Amino acid sequence: EELVFQLRRHISSEHTYTVRFAVEMLMVYFLDGYFDPEYPAMVASVKSDDYYVNMMLSWYFATALAKQYDAVLSYLLEHKLSMWVHNKTIQKAVESYRITPEQKEYLKRLKRKG
Repeated sequence: EELVFQLRRHISSEHTYTVRFAVEMLMVYFLDGYFDPEYPAMVASVKSDDYYVNMMLSWYFATALAKQYDAVLSYLLEHKLSMWVHNKTIQKAVESYRITPEQKEYLKRLKRKG
């Protein structure tokens, strides 16, 4: 509980690596048994032009697709992520061995074009 409180603070930081740290902690510790749909919403609320932040967001959502597919697919279907993060998430998920071939084919069709 205390960790999530701290991560909420860090995820809205102005500092690139503070945000990355918060998103990575949510990815590593809160996509399995401690998963709550509030957490991907927190991550999706991050808006940044920073390459390293956006790569972390993509990594988070690609991992979330592998672990909580049904709970996070709506972030792609409803275009809740920036186009860059959306497409990078799909790329990383398609490259993952944890995503089924059927899921990969479906995800490829969700790519957004400029």
